[in-house]
Amino acid sequence: MKNRKFWNIKIHIFVLLVLCLILTGLLWQGDKLIFGAAAGIIIIYGVFVLIDLRNMRRQIGLLLSSEAQRLPGSDRETLEQFPIPALLVTDRREILWYNSLFLEQVLDGRDACSDSLDILTDASIEDLCRTEGVLVTYREQIHRVTGMCLNKESGLHTLLFTDITLLSQEASLYRLTRPSVMLIMLDNYSDIMQQARESEKSRILGAIDQTLEEFVSQKTSSFIKRFEGDKFLIVVEEQHLEKIIEGRFSILDEIRRLETPGNAPLTLSIGVGRGEETLAQSEASARQALDMALGRGGDQAAIKNQSQYEFYGGVSKGVEKRTKVKSRIVANALSELIANADHVLVMGHKFGDLDCVGASVGMATAVRSLGKQAEVVINQDKNLANILIEMVTKDGGSGLFIDPDEARFSITPDTLLIICDTHTPNLVESKEIYERCKTVVIIDHHRKMVNHIDNAVIFYHEPYASSASEMVTELIQYMGDHCRISSVVAQALLSGIMLDTRNFVLKTGVRTFEAAAYLRRIGADTIVVRKLFASTLDSYQRKTRIVNAAQIYKNCAVAESDFSSEDMRIVAPQAADELLGIDGVDGSFVLYDGGGQINISARSMGAINVQVIMEKLGGGGHHTMAAAQLRGVEMEKARQMLFESIDEYFKATAR
Repeated sequence: MKNRKFWNIKIHIFVLLVLCLILTGLLWQGDKLIFGAAAGIIIIYGVFVLIDLRNMRRQIGLLLSSEAQRLPGSDRETLEQFPIPALLVTDRREILWYNSLFLEQVLDGRDACSDSLDILTDASIEDLCRTEGVLVTYREQIHRVTGMCLNKESGLHTLLFTDITLLSQEASLYRLTRPSVMLIMLDNYSDIMQQARESEKSRILGAIDQTLEEFVSQKTSSFIKRFEGDKFLIVVEEQHLEKIIEGRFSILDEIRRLETPGNAPLTLSIGVGRGEETLAQSEASARQALDMALGRGGDQAAIKNQSQYEFYGGVSKGVEKRTKVKSRIVANALSELIANADHVLVMGHKFGDLDCVGASVGMATAVRSLGKQAEVVINQDKNLANILIEMVTKDGGSGLFIDPDEARFSITPDTLLIICDTHTPNLVESKEIYERCKTVVIIDHHRKMVNHIDNAVIFYHEPYASSASEMVTELIQYMGDHCRISSVVAQALLSGIMLDTRNFVLKTGVRTFEAAAYLRRIGADTIVVRKLFASTLDSYQRKTRIVNAAQIYKNCAVAESDFSSEDMRIVAPQAADELLGIDGVDGSFVLYDGGGQINISARSMGAINVQVIMEKLGGGGHHTMAAAQLRGVEMEKARQMLFESIDEYFKATAR
C-alpha cells in the first residue's frame, strides 16, 4: 500500500482528468475542430501529470528521508551498521528510512520509502513495540519484529526484523515428529477366546494382528508391539497422530467388523498420551487415558494431552464381564477396610433416587451386620426416594439415616466413607464430608467422567453394570457368612435395579438377573417393589402434559416443561421414559426450569448414546440414561444447545 496522503492526491488528479475527458467528449457533438484541440491538450497534459506524479513520489521519499536525518548521526550510523534489518517508521505508519540489510534481506532490493507499514504487517505500533514483539510473514519469510520509540515528539519508532524462518521450520518439524504413546486393549478378548475353538483362535488372532498392522502401516510410520495377549503398544509421531484423529480412529470400526464366534462384537479401547515432555510421561498419560476409555464403557479412544481429555467413539454399549472375580477381590478388600474402621458413612449423590438410596441402604446394612457402626448420609428433604426411606425406617432402620450437617461431627481419622452411584466430587450429597474423610471407597456404574474422584482407596467402577444396587448386591454375597440383609433391604436393592433397567428392559445382563434372583431368594417382594414406583394422579397428569408438548428432531423426542412443581425431578425422567414408547423415537430429552438453571433429563433405548450428547453440554451419565444442567441460559437457548449437541453426535457417528 502506498503512502495514504500521496495516494489521495493521485486519486483527485485522476478524477479531474476523467472529468476533462468527459467534457471533451461532449464537444464531439459540437465543433470537431475544438474537440481535436482539446483532446490533444488533455493527452499531452495527462502525460505530463503522470511524469510529475512519479517525480513527486521521489521528492516525498527524499522529504521523509530528510525527516529521518533529525536523528543524531551516531544513531543513524548505529542503525545502518546494525547486524539485523532495521527501519524507521512514524506513528502514522509511514516508512521513513531503513538500513541496507533491510533493503536486501526483507525488501529484496525494492524501494519502500514513503510507503505505509501496512505492506509488511497490519499490527499496531503499540503491539510491535512490546517486549515479546510480533511475528510477521513477508515474502515467505517469517520475522520477529520488535520496536521502540526513539522520539516521542516526532513520533519516530525503530523496528528490528529478526529472520526466524529456519527456526520456525525446525520448531514445526520438532512438533510434528514428537512421539506419542498409544495403548490398545481388546475389551472382550478373553470372553471371545473362551467361546472359540482352537482353530478359530488362530484365525481371530491373525485377523486382529493384520488389521492393526495395516492400520499402523497405512496411517503412520510408527511401530506396534504386543506386550500382553490383549494389549498393544504403539509409538506414533505427532503428524501421524493428527491424521488418525482426523479419521476419528477408524480402527475402532475396522476391528468391530471382524467375524467372531457367535458374532460377538470385538471392540477396542485406546488410550493416547500426547504432549508430554518425555516418553515415560506419555506412557503414564496413555495408561490414564486407557483407564478413562475403559471406565466409559470401552469401544472408544481417549486422548490425554497433559490435563485435558478428548474422546472419540463410545457409541456402542459396554461389554458385560461375566466373571465375578473382580467383585470377590473388591469385597475382600472392602471387608478389611470395614474391619479397620471405627465408623462407616455411606453416601450417594444429590437428590438420591431409588438406585442411589437402595445401594446405600444395602451397603450400610451389610456393614452393620459385620458389627460396625454405619449410617447413610442423606438430605431427607431433598431426595427422590422418600417412600423407600420410610419403608426402611419402619422396618427397624431407625438411626440408619443421618443428615449431612449432623454426620460431619462424627468423622474421625479412622472413618470410612463409601460413596455409591457417583464418582464425581461435585455430585456427592456432601462435598464437605467427602473432603474430611481420609479413606474413601467408590462404587459406581456410570461412565467415567474427567473430573472423577482420584483419591479413592478402592475405585470399584463397572460401566457395564446395570446399577449401583446390582454391584452392591454382588459385594454382599462375597463379604462373608456373617453379612446378612433383611427382606426389606433386599427390596430396596431390587428397586434400584428395576429403576435403572426400566423393569429389566435396558442394560440388563446375565449378572443382573443373578443379582435379582439372589434378592428374590432372601425375601424381596416384587409387588412391594412395584408400589415404590407408583405416582399420584396429579404427577401422572403433569407427566402427560410434558409428553403432549414433545416434538421430534432427528428421531429424538424433545419436550419442554412450561410449568414447575415440587416433584419435577421425578416427573421429568418419567416423561422421558414415556416418550421412548413413541414409534420411531430412539432418544428422548425433557427440559425443565430447575430454579436458575435448565435441567435436561435424557433417555434412550440403546440406539443412541445419550451420555455422549449430555457430556457435550457439561453433563454425563451412561449409555441409556443421562442428564445435564445448564446455568445462566434461557429455555430457548438451552433447546438450541441441545439441538446442536444432537447434530454433532449424529455427524460424528455418521463418519
